[in-house]
Amino acid sequence: MAAEKAAKTEKDGRRVGRPPLTERRKAATRLEIAREAVRLFAAQGVAATTADEIAAAAGISPRTLWRYCSSKEECVGPLLTTALDAAAERLTSWPRERTLTDGISEHPPGRSAAALAEDEQALRDLVRLVRTEPGLRAVWLQVHHAAEPVLTRALAARTGRSPDALEPRVQAALLNTALRVAVEEWAWNTAPGTGTPGEAITEVLAIAEAGLPR
Repeated sequence: MAAEKAAKTEKDGRRVGRPPLTERRKAATRLEIAREAVRLFAAQGVAATTADEIAAAAGISPRTLWRYCSSKEECVGPLLTTALDAAAERLTSWPRERTLTDGISEHPPGRSAAALAEDEQALRDLVRLVRTEPGLRAVWLQVHHAAEPVLTRALAARTGRSPDALEPRVQAALLNTALRVAVEEWAWNTAPGTGTPGEAITEVLAIAEAGLPR
């Protein structure tokens, strides 16, 4: 009952507020699978890692694993989509008087510093693997492809435009590419004292905001 009350419904029928408990449990399981898959991939390579090993590390059966993922490479998807989903959600609700750059680059609320650090390291390991693992690169690009219409709807809602209009579609494509480049730059930078993903996103968005050279 509490989960049902927590999940309010807007006029258009979309669910808002906290998702039901079962959905939160599924999301947590997907994220745990992703973390363990990345850990194993980073330690021993994708080819040498089996789905059974990922399932065992995540504390589930192989049969359960295949209910969540259609390939071992796709297991990492939730680690990538979590940040993009959070960015799209903040785009919709971010105050008009504050810049979108602030909204996108801020840490998601409700996460401890330790949890953020753990997932940042897993994300860095994963994006570094994207360079050499074609299967993971395909997942990385597919996640961004799927995120673009979500970002388009978020930008359209913020500006009162139709999601089918050209302007929010181009803006979403620009933002999507900037986010991808920012995370890649952050992950691939091995210099000591490398900053956070949020700092990299802020830097790249500043470049994007300047527009194309005249």
